[in-house]
Amino acid sequence: MSNIPQIGQPAPNFSTPDQNANLVSLDNFSGEWIVLYFYPKDDTPGCTTEAKDFTELHPEFSKLGAKILGVSPDSGKSHGKFIAKHNLSITLLSDPEHQLAESYGAWQLKKFMGKEYMGIVRSTFLISPDRTITYAWPNVKAKAHAQAVLTKLQELVNH
Repeated sequence: MSNIPQIGQPAPNFSTPDQNANLVSLDNFSGEWIVLYFYPKDDTPGCTTEAKDFTELHPEFSKLGAKILGVSPDSGKSHGKFIAKHNLSITLLSDPEHQLAESYGAWQLKKFMGKEYMGIVRSTFLISPDRTITYAWPNVKAKAHAQAVLTKLQELVNH
């Protein structure tokens, strides 16, 4: 169940549609850092905070040669509305069958109000230009997370 890729391992490849129905795969980002973050649902409070924070810091990530990819089970249409409503500048990937989330160990058993169900556990992976997992945040809180990812990327790039 929890097959979370470890630091130093190759990043699991993927090919999944973005908000514009374009197929996006890991191979599209030759020589670039990737911030791959998983979130439960478009336009919910925590997910909106996280997406807006990544958007706000997008120019800083870009300067470091990093692309930000958010992933949830929502449809591309839902992603498009979410992006328009909050003026987001990041790419959102649609993973309705949660295959991508499963390959990164982000699809897990969750509990809410006494009920158990399968869902996305908010997690982020920093993938280096050579396609290895450089850092992982397996269970994050949305607030201030984007800044923590940026700080780690700055350390790694300016090392």
